Amino acid sequence: MPDQLDLNLLRVFDALLKDGSVTAAAERLHLSIPATSRALGRLRRAMGDPILVRAGRGMAPTPFALRAAPRVRSLLDEAAALISADREITVAELDRTFTIRINDGVAATLATAAVAATSAAAPGVVLRFVTEGSESAEALRDGSVDLDIGAGAPASPDIRSALLYREQVVGIVREGSPLGRHRRPTLAQLCRHPHVSASRRGLTRGPLDDVLAAAGLRRHVAAVVPTSAVAAFLVASSDYVGLVPQRLAEQYGEALGLRWFPIAADLPEIEVRQLWHARLDADPAHRWLRTTFRDAR
Repeated sequence: MPDQLDLNLLRVFDALLKDGSVTAAAERLHLSIPATSRALGRLRRAMGDPILVRAGRGMAPTPFALRAAPRVRSLLDEAAALISADREITVAELDRTFTIRINDGVAATLATAAVAATSAAAPGVVLRFVTEGSESAEALRDGSVDLDIGAGAPASPDIRSALLYREQVVGIVREGSPLGRHRRPTLAQLCRHPHVSASRRGLTRGPLDDVLAAAGLRRHVAAVVPTSAVAAFLVASSDYVGLVPQRLAEQYGEALGLRWFPIAADLPEIEVRQLWHARLDADPAHRWLRTTFRDAR
């Protein structure tokens, strides 16, 4: 009969996947190397998979182990939340990695303050930022992402949401651009220059184009890039006009040699939110994480 999985075995699985080594996992778990090796054998029998295999001088996780890792991490987080839901935590003693999915335009202005605050308050915590690749809530459900930060609202009742801040889109041009001499260029003036569009989905149209069409105008989008940060770099070395979040323009405009200006149109505000799964509501460590990002806004 195959070995039954218990919480201790799942902790071993999690440590092995984090460290990729029986020796390192044993150190992390304060176990002997033989005990950790025996636990790996039990995991292999229970899961019907090698979990870790030799790869050169080290060990590499199998595809099954990589698929299972987020689910195991999620189960361990749920167990920890069940035990500690009504208890205080000592933030300075936290030893945990949080995975945060974030847009790089938001990360450029929010992550710096959040990382500094985390380093000062919880030196054992690692903030692992990953880029947006999919807006699917499954990553929040299976635990591969702990917090999702960006524009957008939750699409299902098991996903919680809190507004971090609102901001406007502004125009940017390089220093020396004729358009930069105007404090608030008209829409017609905007249309005389080529534009770079920031769109993760590769779109050339946005809310500005609807406003321009209503005024009988049209802009020429000469380039489409995936993020606002890339747009800022491209504008800094070209004659393009870009549209980026105001915070990004304010914080990095001078360093990149950019001038920014308000758009002469009533464009919708960007709402930046943090989203998480409902199972983490009561987890005190996750509550601390959410508070850290709220205070960093």
